Amino acid sequence: MFDRMRQRLLERQTLTGLAAEACMSERTFLRRFKAATGSTPADWLLQQRLARAQELLETTERSIQEVAANCGLGSAENLRHHFRQRFQTSPSRYRSRFHRSNGAGVAAA
Repeated sequence: MFDRMRQRLLERQTLTGLAAEACMSERTFLRRFKAATGSTPADWLLQQRLARAQELLETTERSIQEVAANCGLGSAENLRHHFRQRFQTSPSRYRSRFHRSNGAGVAAA
């Protein structure tokens, strides 16, 4: 289930659809999902989308808008909002600190 959800980060994933895909009621799905992950499906998806955004910021030169679109957050404003809430920094500052040049995988000074 988690791999399928990660593969569809760009798509809208509803509780109803996820529960149906898992052949469970919504209530049972929520309970089991929370037991397995410690969070709700919406929070888990946001975490996965932000992790994808971090990866793109570290490894590509894509614009903030492109990163937002490619991780399922839709707009640069939405990415900035969630990034600031979760990491207390902006996507641009994150990139300037952690961008990997030449694939070295080392944080910039």
